[in-house]
Amino acid sequence: MAAALERACPGEAPLAVAVSGGGDSLALLLAAAARAEASGPEVSAVTVDHGLRPEAAAEARRVAAICATRGIPHETLVWQGWDGRGNLQDAARQARLRLIAGWARERGIGRVALAHTRDDQAETVLMRLARGAGVDGLAGMAPERRAGGVTWLRPFLDISRADLRLYLEACGQDWIDDPSNDDRRFERVRVRQALDLLRPLGIGAAGLAATATRLASARAALEAATVEAAARLVREEAGNLLIEAGGLAALPAEIARRLMLAGLGWVSGAAYPPRAKALEATLAALTRGPRATLHGCLLQRAKGQIRIGREPAAVAGLSCAPGTLWDGRWRLSGPEGAEGQERLEIRALGEAGLAACPDWRAAGLPRTTLIASPAVWRGGGLIAAPMAGHGKDWSAAVNCSFTAYLLSH
Repeated sequence: MAAALERACPGEAPLAVAVSGGGDSLALLLAAAARAEASGPEVSAVTVDHGLRPEAAAEARRVAAICATRGIPHETLVWQGWDGRGNLQDAARQARLRLIAGWARERGIGRVALAHTRDDQAETVLMRLARGAGVDGLAGMAPERRAGGVTWLRPFLDISRADLRLYLEACGQDWIDDPSNDDRRFERVRVRQALDLLRPLGIGAAGLAATATRLASARAALEAATVEAAARLVREEAGNLLIEAGGLAALPAEIARRLMLAGLGWVSGAAYPPRAKALEATLAALTRGPRATLHGCLLQRAKGQIRIGREPAAVAGLSCAPGTLWDGRWRLSGPEGAEGQERLEIRALGEAGLAACPDWRAAGLPRTTLIASPAVWRGGGLIAAPMAGHGKDWSAAVNCSFTAYLLSH
């Protein structure tokens, strides 16, 4: 356990452990605590009570008690956001990650360890195989990823669930078995049971996890090729991307697909990419006409280029205060301490705002780009529209370059 932690979580930066009370997360907690006692990084623990089972609150208190006996700072976060619609497990997972990320950021903790095991990896691969996933999906869960402003680490992806139970027994620590782990309403439970049936055929957790590792290597090679293609074919302009259409068409289909998906993700800020069929249909539409929309983006083809910009309708209702991110990526800067600044807000320029910018053509940007660009408003009055050259004291910039986005996703 110590070696796995050291490989996945090197250095002395503080480490948080997400602990449910189940065997996997308790094993991770104890291993991290033992490492901290041996001059390793400081460890904190966090538990999320989803409020979905009557026992959840008591389980969180039990984790808190275990942490208290070992001198580990612990906090329980409560989620009450389930509205009874959609995929319960996915909604709970998203809420858990969001709550933990916010908790960690507030405490200056940049790394959070999750206790996913080799068995979890195998189940993930099998579920994605059932959905017809490609290389990315079958590469399984990454041992490290950046999301929500923190780095998520999975140090136990090469360790079996059974080995973690043995470790807990050696430590004299019992654990809680979540009854939902046997509830066949959930896909992961059905997949876990199916693995038991597949094992006599030689399809087991170790083999599926090894396949995921090999496909992760293939994914890394594809990602590197995509970054190289982007350097040759893509340039940023006012928060838009301009892609050489001829160069894009000459790329291998998989690299072109990845490049387009990355472009749509960077412009839209969406957490998930569009479906493959939707992307294919949109690109086909661009061969028949000059524009198409997808994923909150407007795609326009002209002068041998494909421009990916924000769809004006997708940002028409967005508003935020100056100094905060608008549309998840734009930050506007202007004079500080100006009178009435507390009444300012950032909204899309829109048609009405563009009409108040008589020199907008001098910016050299398409009308659609400017309409979807951020502007500073006070009530119904336009104060500044940096992209349209209106309001010289204000500037606008995206918070992440496309290259940086590619390298982090």
